[in-house]
Amino acid sequence: MPTGLQLRPSQPGDQDFLRRVYASVRAGEIAQTGWDAATAAAFLGMQFDAQDRHYRQHYPQARYDIVEQDGEPVGRLYVARGDDAIRVLDISLLAAWRGRGIGGALLGALQEEAGAAGQRISIQVDTGNPAFTLYQRLGFRELEIHGLYRLMEWHASAFASTPQETT
Repeated sequence: MPTGLQLRPSQPGDQDFLRRVYASVRAGEIAQTGWDAATAAAFLGMQFDAQDRHYRQHYPQARYDIVEQDGEPVGRLYVARGDDAIRVLDISLLAAWRGRGIGGALLGALQEEAGAAGQRISIQVDTGNPAFTLYQRLGFRELEIHGLYRLMEWHASAFASTPQETT
């Protein structure tokens, strides 16, 4: 990973930051509702709590990491590792940190890990998520669409020919 980029396990004291990351990801969607700030905050809080419960209930073995750049928290990476696959549950960055190669570096590190173990990586992507093009550049292929989400997968067998992001 690039210099200064690191992961650390999330702690209970990270909840406010994680809520901010979640709100940052949903900001465009929320802006279209016309809700006042209090209504939007209540909705986002409820949605964050539901998502967090779901992840922790269905993926208790997953790693729930905070992404830091030079010691500053900039996002989250939630990953469940299995015998034959790595599942990216969530990769989200604060808006100010998107487009700087951080997501590509994190996914590239997972690709190296999966490639060494002969595993595949899967991720569900919102159909409107601009990161879809990043996943395609990194060699992820769309398998199917479920409602608002695309299931994408990368296979270790394609590792040698997959373009890698370095910045």
